[in-house]
Amino acid sequence: MRPPRIKSRSRKQQRVTDAGTLGAVPAATILPALRARFGALVREVGKFGTVGGIAFAIDLVIFNVLLQTGAESLLAKTGSTLIATSVAFAGNRYWTWRHREHTGMARQYTVFFLLNGVGLGIGLACLAISHYGLGSIWPEFQTPLADNISGQLVGTAVGTLFRFWSYRRFVFGEAPVPAPAPAAAPADPAPPAAKMATRPTHKTAPSAVRRM
Repeated sequence: MRPPRIKSRSRKQQRVTDAGTLGAVPAATILPALRARFGALVREVGKFGTVGGIAFAIDLVIFNVLLQTGAESLLAKTGSTLIATSVAFAGNRYWTWRHREHTGMARQYTVFFLLNGVGLGIGLACLAISHYGLGSIWPEFQTPLADNISGQLVGTAVGTLFRFWSYRRFVFGEAPVPAPAPAAAPADPAPPAAKMATRPTHKTAPSAVRRM
């Protein structure tokens, strides 16, 4: 009869260890990738906000300078908006998203300008809904304070979120964050020395010389 097969404890522990190791590999790979993506997104938001603040200041200064020189209000606003938009485009292209793939300058600037117009329309829509829609029911929404809240705060915030998303998606392309390199697999162990052919090291004693 064949003797019963005995399961060794070391083999059982090895199976448990291998299963636990395989279960921990995906978490160790995913978490660094998520941290890298979140860090890249935070940096992009900070740079985008800085560029937007500079462009807003340029728009405000040039608009008031043109008004002081006697320019018509709509022409002054158009000129200041064009200059500020150009500055924002250059800042976002060469600083905020400089690590992304870029197509032709003319194509990017055209799409950038159109999406900036959509963002401006979102801000005007928030102001119109508050002033003319809600204001027709509650007169409090037609006061200068309500207009500033709906147009400058709510409208600007929603329009800025749309600009960030649309610029990142449609103007400056997609660039995935490189995933961290996986850990190197352990090298194969050297073959056991018992399998290697060995030569005898002892020397054979010389045979005795036969005397005559």
